[in-house]
Amino acid sequence: MFKKILIANRGEIALRIIRACKEMGIRTVAAHSTADNDSLAVRMADQAVCIGPGEATKSYLKISSLISAAEVTNCDAVHPGYGFLSENAGFAEVCGECNITFIGPTPEAMRLMGNKSVARDTAVKASVPVVPGSDGPLEKDADAVRFASEIGYPVILKASAGGGGRGMRIVNEEADLLNALKVVQAEAGAAFGDKTIYMEKYVTNPRHVEVQIMGDKHGNAVHLFERDCSIQRRHQKLIEEAPSGALDQALRDRMTTAAISLVKHINYYSAGTIEFLLDENGKFYFMEMNTRVQVEHPVTEMITDVDIIKEQINIAAGHKLSFAQKDVTMYGHSIECRVNAEDPDTFLPSVGTIKELHLPGGPGVRIDTAVYQGYKIPQYYDSLIAKVVVHSPTRIDSIHRMRRALGEFHVDGIKTTVPLLLRIMGSEEFVSGKISTRFIEDFLKNNATPQ
Repeated sequence: MFKKILIANRGEIALRIIRACKEMGIRTVAAHSTADNDSLAVRMADQAVCIGPGEATKSYLKISSLISAAEVTNCDAVHPGYGFLSENAGFAEVCGECNITFIGPTPEAMRLMGNKSVARDTAVKASVPVVPGSDGPLEKDADAVRFASEIGYPVILKASAGGGGRGMRIVNEEADLLNALKVVQAEAGAAFGDKTIYMEKYVTNPRHVEVQIMGDKHGNAVHLFERDCSIQRRHQKLIEEAPSGALDQALRDRMTTAAISLVKHINYYSAGTIEFLLDENGKFYFMEMNTRVQVEHPVTEMITDVDIIKEQINIAAGHKLSFAQKDVTMYGHSIECRVNAEDPDTFLPSVGTIKELHLPGGPGVRIDTAVYQGYKIPQYYDSLIAKVVVHSPTRIDSIHRMRRALGEFHVDGIKTTVPLLLRIMGSEEFVSGKISTRFIEDFLKNNATPQ
């Protein structure tokens, strides 16, 4: 087992990894920027190394600084968390060259699944259903026009190297296609350094359902059931729950079998997520694979009692999974609400010092956060400040518990999305379970903030 792990991340996920390591008897080093000098991760890790200024490009995204931090502190492994360099194959390769274990999959697997058009082709080879679309990247305008005509409008243009909801555009008619193509190519080039675009049929009113998988270096692969991540704004998830209310057991079996088929096809190990679109007729289509731990992993942990971070570390150390598929059972229902430091009406970031803070507690409530009273929200990073996670025997019980928990969440000094989350939890639309990826758009249109 590893003796010391460098945490190449920040915020609540850094704290989550540190806690797992402490329970495993592994020492930790927090790699941090100057903006995170006073973070809880820095306080709770066994050691801390400053790797640069607040800008992520000069700290958390700077491979040379992270490797140096690992080497000077004698770390034998690096955990990248999610975001930043967690799916960067180059970083994983450099770690290997420096005899530092990257806690994640192989660079080859990251490259294979990181390019969306290549991942789509791989899914086809693994007999996993995919949304009808272009047979690879769109190289000419004429190709785009032809493919759109063949599969029918609406279509969606996607950046092959995209992620985080960027590099996507829906096109409803041919007259808008070529201009949309130029816009997406420009956005993809600026955001990812790769203008490669592909096209898919746009599935209207789908659910976003993903399967949590885990594989080890001994050829074992299991799933930990599914999560429903349909509540999202501009492709950014706001609320996740497990299991999905849209799946019966037969559909669940087909979806999880498809996920495992893909995992075994690419000989994948570590934690990962296979994301699907589920249409209104119960047909599902492969969307992408995330080769890392997800923000929403707690809801899966709550219904399965599997510690995904600990398993991930054990797998990287060469151990077999501690359980087989027959050992994984699902109990109850879990919901996660992401609390962001944003104005709940305009979604503009809210930067400042937290003057007062009271976090929820009580039975069945888990809070993943790295903020505290007196903490100053940095301007450089994602606005996520906490994840409120609840678990109850049924979905309706979990909704009631989440309402109670969000009602206890008090923060003064910054604005947060708690009021919006409370409104959603109290809405007939959400309670009914009739949700799709259009939920937030329709909800905001039909449920203006009370004056």
